[in-house]
Amino acid sequence: MTNLFRTVSFIAVFAFLASGTSSYAQNSSMSEEELSGAADKIHSKYLTIDTHNDAALHINNPNGKYGVTKGQVSFPMMREGGLDAAFFAIFVNQGPRDDESLAKAKEWTDNELRKFLKYASEQERVRIATTPADLEKNKREGFLSVIPAIENGYPIGKDLSLIKYFHDLGVVAITLCHNKNNDICDASMDSAPEHGGLSRFGEKVVKEMNRLGIAIDLSHASTATLFDVVKLSKQPVIATHSGVWSIKHHNRNLKDEEIRAIAQKGGLIQVATGRFFLSDRPKEEVTVKDIADHIDYVVRIAGIDHTGLGTDFDGGGGVVGLENVSKMKNLTIELLRRGYSEEDLAKFWGENLLKFLRKIQK
Repeated sequence: MTNLFRTVSFIAVFAFLASGTSSYAQNSSMSEEELSGAADKIHSKYLTIDTHNDAALHINNPNGKYGVTKGQVSFPMMREGGLDAAFFAIFVNQGPRDDESLAKAKEWTDNELRKFLKYASEQERVRIATTPADLEKNKREGFLSVIPAIENGYPIGKDLSLIKYFHDLGVVAITLCHNKNNDICDASMDSAPEHGGLSRFGEKVVKEMNRLGIAIDLSHASTATLFDVVKLSKQPVIATHSGVWSIKHHNRNLKDEEIRAIAQKGGLIQVATGRFFLSDRPKEEVTVKDIADHIDYVVRIAGIDHTGLGTDFDGGGGVVGLENVSKMKNLTIELLRRGYSEEDLAKFWGENLLKFLRKIQK
């Protein structure tokens, strides 16, 4: 990174923080009771969606150890927090990339996905949702929506046919990579690039995901991968759970030019809630206000039409005030306090994602 880039980034974030963070006027005229009532109304009236959690593996394997935390997501807690729908991702840990290991990864992912979808379909007033129409119908009829996803394209290996295989099982989104490079692309957290972004096989993956209408998730992708995908994809793309690099320098976070590129493609930047993406302060000092600061920043760069939330609950997400999915309204209250309108929050919580899915699935 050049000194010039560091200087420009510092100036940008300093100006942002000095301005009071929010691009909206502070809503000091509303009491806490009024803010709470307004949040209740928004969560009742509008579809609310979280684009990333890792709860599926915890539910499938209650005695196993997956992700960072446990117990942040359940269907009763979703109802309590006023969350209508979520991307439940099957997180696939990266292993060796030989044929035998990839075959085992595919089989494991297949089994975990089927197991979780069976569990979800057996729960009271819960349905699987794979389209905007499903999500809207479930909201109207009082059902929660489970949106199937896969975190890490590793189990696809070098077999392009597996994309359709998982699509036919109901998978709506695939995160191209996790913390290690795979056969598709380079990851932001790996020690060194392998492909220089997308691999040749990865280019085929992007085209096939476009063809099938699967959301291309760029969280965890390297900067080179992100720009390769944005250039190649015929459809908008999404970062389902990322933070802002200019506020917190973390390789998983998005730089301003990455945020702009996703937005200019018509895509979405969904802000994560993991404290390590949000701030350098101690755990007990990182709060829902820090999440709102990252949201404010994305809104300033990309606009409210390209901003949403991907908590990463049960995979490292959660801060003081938003410890689990039952506390989702606290974020709405904080955004209302900062001057976000009902229309803004309708977009943030669900309308943006519906528009995105309609576009890629048409």
